[in-house]
Parts: sequence; structure tokens; C-alpha cells
Amino acid sequence: MSRLPVRKTYKLFIGGEFPRSESGRTYEAEGQNVARGSRKDIRDSVRAARGAFPKWAAMTAYNRGQVLYRIAEMIEARRSEFADLCSGPKEVERSIDRFVWYAGWADKLAQVLGSSNPVAGPYFNFTVPEPQGVVAILAPGEPALAGLVSRVAPAIVGGNAVVAVASETHPLAAIELAEALATADVPGGVVNIITGLHEELAPWLASHMDVNAIDVTGANGNVAELERLAAENVKRVVRGAADGQSAWEISPFLELKTVWHPIGV
Repeated sequence: MSRLPVRKTYKLFIGGEFPRSESGRTYEAEGQNVARGSRKDIRDSVRAARGAFPKWAAMTAYNRGQVLYRIAEMIEARRSEFADLCSGPKEVERSIDRFVWYAGWADKLAQVLGSSNPVAGPYFNFTVPEPQGVVAILAPGEPALAGLVSRVAPAIVGGNAVVAVASETHPLAAIELAEALATADVPGGVVNIITGLHEELAPWLASHMDVNAIDVTGANGNVAELERLAAENVKRVVRGAADGQSAWEISPFLELKTVWHPIGV
């Protein structure tokens, strides 16, 4: 007797769990019914990210690097599944290697982006990079997997927590990534992934008073309005590479803080 296969239900990823949208709405993308996130889902995600941020930021840089490397391992173990949901094996390999690359930067950021500054007086003067806090990310439409990885990895390696809105037209790879994150030692809430319509979700992230920065790399033509909303709480607006890697992709998600200390005390 033939059987019907069990079709996957594509949900959101909030606080380490996989809830449906509180609205119960879905939209069709890539031949599947995908959860259509709402304003309340955004609020829940920001709350989860804010709760996870202190512990994640307090971890040693070495340990954060280990977690990013573990993400790469979990994607590697599911290469064929990811390849079916993006442009193919090359994009999957690029995404795996990108997590490994950023993992290697975790314990080098302070040395490269920080400094010891000469001052005219009996003081030590240090510049130290610290995470922004909660970062909102509008993922590029394409590439579906590497585009999301290219924006999320540099944000979390420095200690930030993330609320990412997946590619609107190609969201399935993002949910597959969420399943890898859930089994990769990433504390719940450090990465939250919402699927849905960018034009509905982006303004709520830009105007949310508990979001410290917003990455508009994947914004669909409404950047000026998002910048206006972000200005209400002096939220940093970031634009980066849709598919690339650089230490300078990490720095916009960090604050450089200067510390003075008297010599001999």
C-alpha cells in the first residue's frame, strides 16, 4: 500500500524553539507554506535576544569561536539537505567555510580592532571592542543560505544576539539553518529567525526601542524609511556584503570603548 510522505511544517525560530506565527498566517514560497511572522513575533524575538545577550556576550571569545565552529560541523552533516534548498553544494560549502572563518576571528577581534593609545599623562589608555547588543538583520533575497550566513556570523562572533528576517522569496534554507543552530550549542535566543514579508516586519525592527542596530543589507528598497525609524533611538544602521567575509564586516556590530587607568594604581 502506497503512503503519503509527511510534509515538513516550516515554522519560526524564537528563543531556541520552533513556534508557529502567533497570527496563524502562512504564505507560499518555494512551493511550501511558510510561517508569516507578525509584529508580535518580532517582539517575542527581540525579548528572547535581549534575554540571551548577557550570557552570550560574557562567554570567552574562545568559547564563542567553538560554538561557531560547531555550527559549521552541523551544516556539514546536512550538506545534501542544504544543497536542495539553495543554489547547490558550492553555496553550502561557502557557508560552512564562512562559519569556520569567523570562528577563527573570535579571539582575535580585541587585538585587531582594539588598541593601546599613547596619551600625554601618567595613564594607560585602551580601546576595547564590545558588542552592540540586539542586532536586527534583514537577510538578502539571494543567495538564500550564504546571504543569511554572511550577515549573521559577523554579528554573533563579537557577542551580539540576533533577530534575522529570512529571505522573503527563498526562506527554506533559513529554517534548515535554524534546525542546525538548535543542535549546535548556540544558547537559545542568541539567533532568532523569522520568515515573512520584509515590508511588514522591517519597520517594526527599525522602530523597536530595544534593538541596538539594524542590518539593512537585504532591505527591499525602503532603506530611507528604515533609517528614519532607526534614528528615534539612535540605532546604528549597517550595510554589508550580501555574500562575502571580512573582519570589517564584524566591526560595524561592535562599539569601541576607551578606558583610562592611572599608571601605578
